[in-house]
Amino acid sequence: MPILLKIPIFYKYFLFTIVLFLVVPISFAQPKFSEMSVRPGAFSRMGFGARGIGFGNGLSALTDGNLVAYYNPAASVFQSGNSFQTGYSLLSLNRTLNFLSFTRRFEFFSIKDTTSDNYLRNSSKKPSSIAGLSAGIINSGVSKIDGRDNNGLKTKELSTLENLFFISVANKFSERLALGLSVKFYYYKLYEKITTTGVGFDIGAIYKLTDNLNLSIMFADLNSKYKWDSGPVYGHNGLTTENKFPLLKKLGIFYKNSEYKFIIVGELESSNAGTDIIKLGSEYNIIQNFYIRAGVDQLNLSNSDWPVRPSFGFSYSHKINDYIVGFDYAFMIEPYSNDRHIIGVNFNF
Repeated sequence: MPILLKIPIFYKYFLFTIVLFLVVPISFAQPKFSEMSVRPGAFSRMGFGARGIGFGNGLSALTDGNLVAYYNPAASVFQSGNSFQTGYSLLSLNRTLNFLSFTRRFEFFSIKDTTSDNYLRNSSKKPSSIAGLSAGIINSGVSKIDGRDNNGLKTKELSTLENLFFISVANKFSERLALGLSVKFYYYKLYEKITTTGVGFDIGAIYKLTDNLNLSIMFADLNSKYKWDSGPVYGHNGLTTENKFPLLKKLGIFYKNSEYKFIIVGELESSNAGTDIIKLGSEYNIIQNFYIRAGVDQLNLSNSDWPVRPSFGFSYSHKINDYIVGFDYAFMIEPYSNDRHIIGVNFNF
């Protein structure tokens, strides 16, 4: 039987919906302005890695597979094994976007349990508490910028560099509830001596209604902002300005169907920049160790002119001794330039 015929009917409809976003022409005669377009930190809102971007970036309630605190700081307590992920993006216009993360779950047992004969005989003993740790980096930049002087004469090529470093801790307070906190450090090198830094926070929670159904809530970029001082270049004519990141509020849902081997994620992301964005995605385990996925990002309910970004992707993993090595790929539509291609490698041990 061909592989396509094995795909559940629901998943075929989901894929068909994504295709519609690709083939239906969309015109932007006079696009409606959105404040989000001029807010700082755009690179940090593009997603994390090939799996997340292929999912449509709506992963705040996800607790299955390799996890990263970028989508929800509470997720690390559900990680199985140690997860190391890295990714590289193929982008147009001399842009770069790279990813690196490590996630681990920690199980703690009471001293009384670990020293008892009953514990030695019962390897399935439940831990008294579960914690999680996740850390990562998003590296972004633009190179080969044409530099000119006041007379319009070419000087040299310029480049920018923007990084996000984050570390997250989480705790599982019951069989159903997990809470997490991320600390985020931003560094931006804009031009020679003009640089800035910023510190922000993410707070998230995941609640498991059942073994196959989760709900989540998350607040991202609390206190995140850039403070600029152009004095090093313009001297006394320089200015000091402050640019605040948009505060993101997210509600997410996750559903897993073990019988047909597929999962669905959804998310509503609202911001103080006037956006209400829907993100949807699904993943199907089509054959052993091979997964396909599709998603829709940036479906803005507040602005119909805001370009929607459909995505596709796949993953394959292979076990080598005690290590699981995986390869991820994602493709996402970009409305104003060549499309994104994201490749990644992950290790679970």
